[in-house]
Amino acid sequence: MKFGVIGDIHGCWDAADTAFFNTAGYDMLLFVGDFARVTAATPVARRLSGLTTPAWAIAGNHDGVTLTQLLAEIKRRRLVQRIGALGMARRVRRMERAMAPVRLGGYTLARLGDDLGLIVARPHAMGPDRFYYRHYLKRHYGVHDFQSSAERLKRLVDDSPRDLILLAHNGPAGLGTTPADIFGCDFNPDHGDFGDPDLRDAITHARATGRRVRAVLAGHMHHRSKHTGQWRRTAVDDGQTLFLNCARVPRIEQAGTRRHHLMLNITGHGIEAETRFVDATGRIVEQMPIEADAVAG
Repeated sequence: MKFGVIGDIHGCWDAADTAFFNTAGYDMLLFVGDFARVTAATPVARRLSGLTTPAWAIAGNHDGVTLTQLLAEIKRRRLVQRIGALGMARRVRRMERAMAPVRLGGYTLARLGDDLGLIVARPHAMGPDRFYYRHYLKRHYGVHDFQSSAERLKRLVDDSPRDLILLAHNGPAGLGTTPADIFGCDFNPDHGDFGDPDLRDAITHARATGRRVRAVLAGHMHHRSKHTGQWRRTAVDDGQTLFLNCARVPRIEQAGTRRHHLMLNITGHGIEAETRFVDATGRIVEQMPIEADAVAG
């Protein structure tokens, strides 16, 4: 299958994007989350509803939340976290209805073919230093920490076909500890590796049970640090899996003349990926094969 993969949108989506992806020839579109510019995701979700190409999405840490709730999660204001969680299910449902027919997943397994499955991982992921949005996730999905989340993901793996794509908002742990690494923390060097342990455990379990994790698609840690200006590694390969960070922010540049996404092509024998930029008319103005850095498996 040939996929168009769209990183953190953060408000950068318009009718020209919809028109392009409806005619681009992709079998499926995959969105890694953070539709909202800051916290209002529903207006952006409505712009996606014109898509006719099949699509799956995962919610990011900015989606389905209020600004007060987001700040409470960052600053560990426990009472405000609990209060914010009360209305979160309603806000997520509103976003989900607005983006239909794009399907919003979370702990979801979709069978894309006899031997290819898509697992949509934990939504609203925000980092491994603590289990963010715990009250909502416990009420809605029955998970309350990284271990229970990993167990739920493993059960999805057990029901999946041989080959897998994992769609997440934040990437897995174990791929580097510096701000320039694919999911390294660029805003606090003390955090180092900012990938999620539950996603890493699901990948390990998939491999141990004979599955091939062909690709892991995520974002969250933007390609260029807003704090240092440093560019990060966006693709790594451990010899078994291609890991892609899709979050180029802003994804629309130069007054709309450059619009970022990734092409991912998966066959029975191999996998290839490209960075693509198109203009407002849908013309590809730049395409670059992705050469993934090798990391230890």
